[in-house]
Amino acid sequence: MKKLPFLLFAFLLLAVACSSIDCPVENVVATVYNLKKSDGTADTLKDTLYIISRRNNGTADTLLNRSLNTTTFQLSVGYTTPEDTLLFMIRDTSGIHSDMVYVKKENQPHFESVDCKMSYFHAITGVTLGSHNIIDSIVIKKTAVNYDLSSEHFHIYFKAER
Repeated sequence: MKKLPFLLFAFLLLAVACSSIDCPVENVVATVYNLKKSDGTADTLKDTLYIISRRNNGTADTLLNRSLNTTTFQLSVGYTTPEDTLLFMIRDTSGIHSDMVYVKKENQPHFESVDCKMSYFHAITGVTLGSHNIIDSIVIKKTAVNYDLSSEHFHIYFKAER
């Protein structure tokens, strides 16, 4: 009878230790951009590419810095705003050229478990260009943004001449 509390405690300890909760280790939520030529084949941007995100509070975050020979890249997505404002800049031998890109989205809180930290998934609802200086067009290929980084979210077509 004296061993009953000890056995009950050991059983409870074992039950708590054998939790089946698996929080994702690689919980990166990002969009994937692939560069394309007008005929739909893969493109490589030889010039230096920078991408800066403008936040509502006036600050800016560098999302891509000095990328060379770029064919594909991933960009993180803002959690709370309904639209991400991205400044694409290319530096070549004639100077720096830029375009603004506006990605509209719906933010969806995502919970795996109360033991895991919260993340946000997104549904892309639109994309527009500011001036078409360096980018000819952007096409949405997949609207759901989640942990899956193997899918293409956007095809981006840079102008051949700037």
